[in-house]
Amino acid sequence: MSAGFWDFFRHSLIGEPPVHPIDRRIAKRWVKERLKRVFPELRNDPAALERAYGELGLEPIEGAGKGGATVYKISVPGDPGVL
Repeated sequence: MSAGFWDFFRHSLIGEPPVHPIDRRIAKRWVKERLKRVFPELRNDPAALERAYGELGLEPIEGAGKGGATVYKISVPGDPGVL
């Protein structure tokens, strides 16, 4: 139990390490795969897929995740933000 406390304390002081570029690439690929499943017309159009990914509003929220990690909120253009 003490290891968990010390990890929490250490992370609260120094914050989370930056996201590794490979992890960032994996996350981008996952989002694009989800876009292809939701919008099948993007499967055979890489330019439109990249545009759709770019139009997503990826808004970072610092300290909202586990241990103070950054969480990204995705907003779709034209979405009023109410679920």
